[in-house]
Amino acid sequence: MKNNEQFEKIVSLCKRRGFIYQSSEIYGGLANVYDYGPLGAEMLRNIRNAWWSHFVTKKRDVVGIESQIFMHPTTWVASGHVAGFADPMIEDLKNKKRYRADHIIEDWQSSNDISDVDPDALSLEELDAYIEKNKILSPDGNKLSKARNFNLLFETEVGVLEGEKSKLYLRGETAQGMFVLFKNIMDSTRVQIPFGIAQQGKAFRNEITKGKFIFRTLEFEQMELQFFIKESDWEKTFQEWEKEIDYWYETIMQIPPEKLQWKPHHPDKLAHYAKKASDLQYKFSWGFDEVSGLHYRTDFDLKTHEEHSGQKIRTRDLQTNEEFTPHDIESTWGLNRNLFMLLDNAYTEEGDRTYLNLPTQFAPYKVAIFPLVKNKPELVTLAQDLYDRISEKHSTYWDDRGNIGKRYAYQDEIGTPLCITVDYDTLDTGKVTVRDRNTTKQEDVNIDQLEDYLAEKLK
Repeated sequence: MKNNEQFEKIVSLCKRRGFIYQSSEIYGGLANVYDYGPLGAEMLRNIRNAWWSHFVTKKRDVVGIESQIFMHPTTWVASGHVAGFADPMIEDLKNKKRYRADHIIEDWQSSNDISDVDPDALSLEELDAYIEKNKILSPDGNKLSKARNFNLLFETEVGVLEGEKSKLYLRGETAQGMFVLFKNIMDSTRVQIPFGIAQQGKAFRNEITKGKFIFRTLEFEQMELQFFIKESDWEKTFQEWEKEIDYWYETIMQIPPEKLQWKPHHPDKLAHYAKKASDLQYKFSWGFDEVSGLHYRTDFDLKTHEEHSGQKIRTRDLQTNEEFTPHDIESTWGLNRNLFMLLDNAYTEEGDRTYLNLPTQFAPYKVAIFPLVKNKPELVTLAQDLYDRISEKHSTYWDDRGNIGKRYAYQDEIGTPLCITVDYDTLDTGKVTVRDRNTTKQEDVNIDQLEDYLAEKLK
């Protein structure tokens, strides 16, 4: 299957089966904004829960918080976002459509099988020179403007009366909430360096997108962890978190290692707060792209908030009693991108059959319950009883409409690992038919052994 063809099929499946919808579709939709339907909402929750369990609940040295989207506006001045949170924008001179300059070059390189430079490492002037040298045009075949920086922060106002309103920003990242609360956490808990602060939540960026479905959107969700350390430990800790991220993807999310790669940031293109950074990329249908990031933010964030707030944001070395500003290793995951990565990796076609080979813990539903027919009360009652019992431990889908073949096909497409059918034989033998999503093999299982069977199959 051609890569672009697979991408289109996954997007179609997402819309058709209720994973993801275009936002406000009845009004024509809103570009680069998507809503998550019943299946998408379940998958998002499954990813969030697995991440929180692994990186917060099971870690003795990590605590979680939930800071708010709106923060004091000086937060974003101190962090550098107001002055320097920007992408290189370029414009089609004829129709005024806007694009990321580096993305225009990436697409041209991909189309011409050229990889002579890394567009991420180019300055505005170098982007312009490369485009001019290679006579690169817009996707519509028109000449392009000079590249310029485009600030990504969304601005809004708070207040009732005109003239008395104050400017606020929708947060561009969840990280700043963790830095601003660092002092509160140190003062109110018993944590000591080294330790981490984790958070999940929405972030907003006024980005120029490339139309990659949910991969790059105006509103998205991050899962981030700031791990605070002594400066002398940063290289060791950076390597440790690189291994933590690898484990998350290869073992927990079950992504094949050959579909993953680390891409270090070019030294000339590091964010203003970073001394070292690297992206973990997954091989999507369009090529490798970022799903997670690892950054050594030094002591930049705590120091800049100390400077702008006038509050001392430091801690003491328990051995020397010397005061110091902790350094930070940041690990960040894009929740929406991780969802799309799971779908991309799971999408499977075998003959005329399509199924999602999702890891069990991330599948929207673990089990589906089918009474063979819905006009036989004795079958329906027994199936309902099974549903009530199984749904206490596993997310369970109920379906009593249509023939069994169509019901199986639907569950295959949404990634349900096991389907259980209650039929006429069940009334005589006390056994139900359990069908496996990947193999399509069926087993007859005694109802009184079903809970143990599911516990083993779904672990």
